[in-house]
Amino acid sequence: MFNDHKLLHSHSHITVFPFDLNLSFSVGLKILNFDSAHGDAVKNTSLLIDTLGFHSLMDDIFTRLLTLTSYISHRFIQFIEDLVFRDVIRCSENLVVVSSERNPGCSCHSICTSISEGCSLSSKPCISISSPTVLEGRTSGLREELLVNARSEFVESNYNYRGVPIFFQGLMLPLSSLRFAWRLSLLSWKQFFSYLRCIQVQVQSITSRVCTTLRGSSDDIGWLQCTPGMASVEDGTARFLELLAGIRNGEHKLPNSFVYLLIPGLFSNHGPLYFVGAKRFFSKMGLACHIAKIHSEASVEHNAWELKQYIEELYWGSGKRVMLLGHSKGGVDAAAALSVYWSDLKDKVAGLALVQSPYGGSPLASDILREGQIADKETRKIMEFLICKLIKGDIRALEDLTYEKRKEFIMKHKLPENIPLISFHSEASIAPGVLATMTHIAHAELPWLPFPNFSNEESDNVQAGRQVPVVIPSSAAMAVCALHLQLRYGEKSDGLVTCRDAEVPGSVVVRPDKKLDHAWMVYSSRKKNPSEPDSCEMCEALLTLLVELGKMKQEARENSND
Repeated sequence: MFNDHKLLHSHSHITVFPFDLNLSFSVGLKILNFDSAHGDAVKNTSLLIDTLGFHSLMDDIFTRLLTLTSYISHRFIQFIEDLVFRDVIRCSENLVVVSSERNPGCSCHSICTSISEGCSLSSKPCISISSPTVLEGRTSGLREELLVNARSEFVESNYNYRGVPIFFQGLMLPLSSLRFAWRLSLLSWKQFFSYLRCIQVQVQSITSRVCTTLRGSSDDIGWLQCTPGMASVEDGTARFLELLAGIRNGEHKLPNSFVYLLIPGLFSNHGPLYFVGAKRFFSKMGLACHIAKIHSEASVEHNAWELKQYIEELYWGSGKRVMLLGHSKGGVDAAAALSVYWSDLKDKVAGLALVQSPYGGSPLASDILREGQIADKETRKIMEFLICKLIKGDIRALEDLTYEKRKEFIMKHKLPENIPLISFHSEASIAPGVLATMTHIAHAELPWLPFPNFSNEESDNVQAGRQVPVVIPSSAAMAVCALHLQLRYGEKSDGLVTCRDAEVPGSVVVRPDKKLDHAWMVYSSRKKNPSEPDSCEMCEALLTLLVELGKMKQEARENSND
């Protein structure tokens, strides 16, 4: 009996394995085998105890089924949570979280470990059987204790396993929302500051354009006098007035030993009477005078080459040196020809007179084509349409008269020092009386029209067509431009060229007292005052002064050689 008690006691220590469905059935089978092995010990038990044991076994089976159902439901809930958690992680950028993908066996392992630790740490023996009668009760108690422990440990271990991940999973959506809100706020601030920078750049651009437009050519007018190294000018107004007075008294001193070449300015091709009066005036005096046939709307460099060839043709055709008189852009073209091709023209050109020429540049051309001002691109497109499409010219013809281009050209090509130079500039009148002054620029020839003859003759008389003068209010336009330049820059001008920009370094400057606009020297006015000199007499006086300067320079060279 003692041995049986020891056997029973030795078999009472049951090892707890990881909780599983197989564990439940294995424990039941062991208990049944145990009951069968000790059938002799329980034969004397009552039918009531057997009935209670059967009910306890059924209760144990249903309880295990409920536990299994609960486990499956927990696993399903875990699966759903894992799916949601994975989607949240996928939507979150650069968010480091604890991975929810774990080994499903860990739960069972934790449960079994917890059960094993609970049993091993318990101070009570798991089963203590002292008699066959108590064996069934102990067995039932063992089953109930195992069930209770399994339930409690399962729930506790499942909570312990899923507690931290579920906690983080619960915080994942708020954290993702906060991160999304933070990134959205950062993006909003970046967009806001980017928008502010764009506005700042636009405001600075507009401000710069406004300042450039308002400043205009105020820093460029008269730059020739402010540039170091430029030769000084000499005033020849007094001698010019003496020669002009002598011409009006019939003293004509222009020699026939030169060929006089008149060089027209910008848009002269559209003014048929440009320099026509002066050429006729010199021809009546028996002088060889020509008007250069160049494309006035071409660039300065192009016209310089054309003039070089034209001068050489005149020189080789007549054997005489050429005296040049250029008006407006014509003077700039002639100066460019001498500057670039002086080695070929030094023995063929006797002198150059620049009449109202923008040698330093024109404020109007610069203000029209200046980059960086308000509506600069639109203005350039308009001028390109007018000059290139309508007039069939070159936009460089106007661009070469800007201060920027003139500075670049003059610094690169300077006029020769030993050539006689005269600079003539005037000031336009801004009196209200000039508004009624009309300038004769061309003739329009009417077609042949039959007129009935009311005389006694038998046939009708057909009269030839007549020429009708074409006049424009150029003096009024020049007066408006001169007033604009005077009010904006405080500079005196002939309407297109300021007085300071017309003075060529190293030249003799003529500054007449008479109010003359830019077109007066080349076109005749409809209102002529016999008591005042006209443009032809002015041109003769300038060429006479140029001849005297040439003689003076020739004598100076001869004296220096001696």
